[in-house]
Amino acid sequence: MATTPARLDPADLLAVGELLTDEERLIRDTVRKFADERIRPYVGEWFEQGVFPARELAPELGKLGVLGMHLDGYGCTGSSAVAYGVACMELEAADSGLRSFVSVQGSLAMRSIHAYGSEEQKQQWLPDLAAGRAIGCFALTEPDFGSDPANMRTRARRKGTDWVLSGSKMWITNGSISDVAVVWAQTDEGVRGFLVPKGTPGLTATDVHGKLSLRASVTSELAFDEVVLPADAVLPGVEGLRGPLSSLGEARYGILWGTVGAARDCYTTALDYAKSRIQFDRPIAGFQLTQQKLVEMMLEVEKAYLVAVRIGRLKDEGRCRPAHISFGKLNNVRAALEIARSARTILGANGITTEYPVLRHANNLESVLTYEGTAEIHTLVLGETITGEPAYR
Repeated sequence: MATTPARLDPADLLAVGELLTDEERLIRDTVRKFADERIRPYVGEWFEQGVFPARELAPELGKLGVLGMHLDGYGCTGSSAVAYGVACMELEAADSGLRSFVSVQGSLAMRSIHAYGSEEQKQQWLPDLAAGRAIGCFALTEPDFGSDPANMRTRARRKGTDWVLSGSKMWITNGSISDVAVVWAQTDEGVRGFLVPKGTPGLTATDVHGKLSLRASVTSELAFDEVVLPADAVLPGVEGLRGPLSSLGEARYGILWGTVGAARDCYTTALDYAKSRIQFDRPIAGFQLTQQKLVEMMLEVEKAYLVAVRIGRLKDEGRCRPAHISFGKLNNVRAALEIARSARTILGANGITTEYPVLRHANNLESVLTYEGTAEIHTLVLGETITGEPAYR
């Protein structure tokens, strides 16, 4: 007797999820359940109000195991790159601000301490950061230097056995709520990283208001007015831009996965809406132009998902290069942003409200497009990779 073929899943037509291991699917489903229960019902209101309950959510995210989950020891779970990726995908399907919080905590602040800190620094900070008992931030970008960090003006000079830190950093996620800031500064020895605890005299944090993007996220300016730090505040394991740029590579990897989640959420929202929205006595899903939009969205979601899985496997095999990360971030963010915009047109006027997530995703993705490497910079990374010729200046 002939069997009826199983219906294809509109949310994953190529069954890309079958390329994941059982453990990776379990992590995906666990994080998705958390996001559905703890984030989705409230994030529209958080976005509208411009707030993010970080202190409330951080211990829950720690218990979930996603803070620094790709690091080993010190309370971290040591998960694979793909497992971390699928967690980022489900976090950003809820909101880019949530994924940004986890990414900054784990891939930037914690990863910098894990890779370059002393054993004492690791023991002091990593267990609390992994559990969400403490919050961290990563301070590299300055008001006048984003894509060109080599010319940063923040400087640390030696004074006896101490260091004196002066300057400012801008667009720092988690800045005002952090218990410790990983601050990168020029020194006579090159760029160095410093751990600056909350409450250190001379450190001030001012939140950025009036944002139209990443509103459910804390963004701050940090100012350092002759901040005196002890000798053991410096990260001893690295000198030069290799330190901050290597951690940024980890965060960008999370982005190329996270944007798949945002894109999928926009696509499935538009699909469900089109099937229930009646115009001219039929669902708008039955009109050719609507189907074309949905098909284009589906194609790009699946391609981005495949790109993320492939880069994740390369990373787990130790074969991932910076150009691979640039490939993923450039392609997947761009695709997600176009999907969000197209999905909004299917929802019509309803699409501009916080009742639906698509314009919130679109606004957030405008920030994701430019932070941690603009599309232009990633284009030039790939251009140099395929031609052998640098074209940054």
